[in-house]
Amino acid sequence: MRTITYSKNIFLPVTNLCRNRCQYCSFRRDLDEAQLIKRSRALHLMEEGRELGCSEALLTLGERPEEVEGFQMMLAEEGREDLLGYLIELCELAIENDLLPHTNAGLLSQEELACLQPYNASMGLMLESCARLDAHLDSPGKDPGLRLEHIACAGRLNIPFTTGILVGIGESRWDRIQSLQAIARLHAGFGHIQEVIVQPFDPKPKTAMASFPRPREEELLWTVRMARELLPGEVAVQAPANLAEPLALVEAGADDLGGISPVTRDEINPNSPWPREEELKGSLLPHELKERLPVYPRFIERGWHGRKTRELTALLAGEDGLRRKSISSRACW
Repeated sequence: MRTITYSKNIFLPVTNLCRNRCQYCSFRRDLDEAQLIKRSRALHLMEEGRELGCSEALLTLGERPEEVEGFQMMLAEEGREDLLGYLIELCELAIENDLLPHTNAGLLSQEELACLQPYNASMGLMLESCARLDAHLDSPGKDPGLRLEHIACAGRLNIPFTTGILVGIGESRWDRIQSLQAIARLHAGFGHIQEVIVQPFDPKPKTAMASFPRPREEELLWTVRMARELLPGEVAVQAPANLAEPLALVEAGADDLGGISPVTRDEINPNSPWPREEELKGSLLPHELKERLPVYPRFIERGWHGRKTRELTALLAGEDGLRRKSISSRACW
């Protein structure tokens, strides 16, 4: 029997405007359809998440939306001057509502990462692949060198970090091996990788890859096994529970099943609903399912999580560094 973890979260799509045009993505929108989340909407989701026992606010957005003409007007309509400041504001709002922020904002400079660091329990960026793929032809931000440098910048800043690879977007098995090895080398240099996601491609309507076949289950499970073999034992292998059969993923070597939300849908894979917690626990027997925080226990011990999140982390974390089963209100703490 093994202990398998997951995070109970809310998914906040800050904006779906993006400079990249990945051929498999249904999250991105052109300016005429794009949205910037309103503070009132974010607060409503945070309050609902707190009431339902969530501990994580996952802030996700398109990459460098400010490079798309018209985005500054979207910010101005919300009374904001810059995206970085708005992200910090949303992180502060999450902390006020007993949710630990985890921000994935696409490529950022080291200075921008340093600005966000105090307000985040952890941060993330998918490597996706070290290979240059047709799926990324119109996506300047998917240059593997740039993404590896971003992950290295996070390491220099001691940011607990989540990254991962995609399976089935045109890469080979050898490409996946090289990608996992690159992540392992970065962790060897900085010690900051907390989890690596192995995420299967999920074809979506109205995308360039809508008719592209999804990867076979055996291909996904092979990749999970390879990830577990190539990555250090302290780095969790995560496989999303809404995109494949959870027990098969665990038996292949997955340690973590990612975020599960009772409030929001998976905005990246909107046609794949989250499993219910109790159903997931039953499906994993004899393995034990435990809720964790968006920052892993060893990074709490090191004090690497953002300084603005430390009081809340202390409240939410049990002695083992995972999610405390019951907590007092912040006012009584």
